[in-house]
Amino acid sequence: MHYRTLGRTGLKVSEVGLGSEAFVNQDDVFAQNLIRAALEAGVNYFDLYNPEPYIRSSFGKAMEGQREKFILQAHLCSAWIDSQYKRTRDMGEVKAAFADLMSRLNTGYIDVGMIHYVDEQKDFDKVFGGPVIEFAKEQKAAGKIRHIGMSTHNPRIAIQAVKSGLVDVVMFSVNPAYDILPPNEDINTLFKAETYQGPDVLSSTDPERQALYSLCESQGVALTVMKPYGGGALLKADESPFGAAMTVLQCLHYCLTRPGVATVLAGAHNQEELMQAAAYCEAPDEEKDYAQLLSSCPAHPFTDKCMYCGHCAPCTAGIDIATVNKFADLCEAQGTVPETLREHYAALEHKAGDCIACGACEGRCPFGVKIVEHMEKAKGIFGA
Repeated sequence: MHYRTLGRTGLKVSEVGLGSEAFVNQDDVFAQNLIRAALEAGVNYFDLYNPEPYIRSSFGKAMEGQREKFILQAHLCSAWIDSQYKRTRDMGEVKAAFADLMSRLNTGYIDVGMIHYVDEQKDFDKVFGGPVIEFAKEQKAAGKIRHIGMSTHNPRIAIQAVKSGLVDVVMFSVNPAYDILPPNEDINTLFKAETYQGPDVLSSTDPERQALYSLCESQGVALTVMKPYGGGALLKADESPFGAAMTVLQCLHYCLTRPGVATVLAGAHNQEELMQAAAYCEAPDEEKDYAQLLSSCPAHPFTDKCMYCGHCAPCTAGIDIATVNKFADLCEAQGTVPETLREHYAALEHKAGDCIACGACEGRCPFGVKIVEHMEKAKGIFGA
């Protein structure tokens, strides 16, 4: 397993994490076996959005005596009311659900307190302008939450959360299908086939999603990824909006090559599916490569946008073209050159200005990127 830094939290997290949907309608034996298998595979990052009492108790049991092996993002505002899951902003319910969570986990703290499921502007205004965020800040001050996070499917909302300075982690839905869509407050649009036939659908990353990834990278706010397989649709040619099936490894690699992403919470309904995801770190590059598929799929082929896939290499002048493009895109999306990016660029052995415009890279790029022009742009941004 490979590990990354969870943004400015400084925590080292596994590139492949484990989501918690698999635990629904199962029992404690199933939960203990799946969690144990995850730990043995090197997974240390777990999401716990579930308010179901037995699932929370199962995590508490699994962590007993080995809390240091877990980095847990658990959700505020996710409650179990009348034997049903409920997303709530009622402070009585929020506080009771949090007290239940802490009691069942029995560890004294959670690493990331994730404010649950904020997709609409009016909901964001209510959460970040009212008692929910104040409660989260109180729990952080008390040491019960180490870092505050927020989950959303809407890049416009995520950007506002990052700019608030209050969150260190954003749980966001990332995959190539969702990335081509403009922001929407209705999550259901992500799952509808007709959405991808609309006039506003791009054949590259939507600018606001790119802006979110860039902002998170520059501000040190970590992205933890949900729905990397698009609810399973991307793994099936007849359900994918691209008309072609991706593999688990391709989906994970796409997510992990987006700026700002620290870990992907893989959906695994059993140990076999978990092992398929955990195999990512040891898989050869050709098995993870998504470039050829996304550039030649029957519908919505990505075009003229660097996807940081590395197919352009090797450069005649020794430039790491994908990295230069990523740094330049981050600056362009921010409208400025953050000092950290300036330093990272300065550390590169070969800069964009070393480009001799031979064009060899352009013949290898599956996305039709005008790389020579991009190097000129990068030279203008960084001055070298």
